[in-house]
Parts: sequence; C-alpha cells; structure tokens
Amino acid sequence: MAETAPDIAAMSFEDALRALEEVVRRLESGDVPLDDSITLYERGEALRRHCQARLDAASARIERIIAGPDGQPTGTRPFDEA
Repeated sequence: MAETAPDIAAMSFEDALRALEEVVRRLESGDVPLDDSITLYERGEALRRHCQARLDAASARIERIIAGPDGQPTGTRPFDEA
C-alpha cells in the first residue's frame, strides 16, 4: 500500500464509502500480501467507523413532519421522538 491515503476524517460520506468498497474489493481479490492485507483491513475498519458516524449524525438531524387534523404539515419533531 504505497499510495498516499487521504485523511479519513476529512472525507465525505460518499468518498469514504467508495474507499471502503475499494478496500473490500482488494481484500476479496486475494492478491494482496498479508502485511498489506492487515493494513487494508485496519483502514477499512476506520472507514466503516467514519461512515457509521456520518450516518448517525445525519439520522440525528432528520425530522419527521407532524400532520394536523386536516393532513397539512404543522411542524416538525426529531425523527427518533415517538
């Protein structure tokens, strides 16, 4: 793994997901030496954690529309609020 890897914390969700998919492809190919596989696996785990954190943050911001008796939106409330 000689190429320079971008800083994960600075990656968008989409970029991190693409990078994670590439890590998985390389690991599944079986053509990567053991030491590089370990490094790839560690990077993949860091990418997975980053993607999950971005998804969790997005989920926390989602708001559900509250409909009034006439079916029209009356406001919003946090997505996870019952």
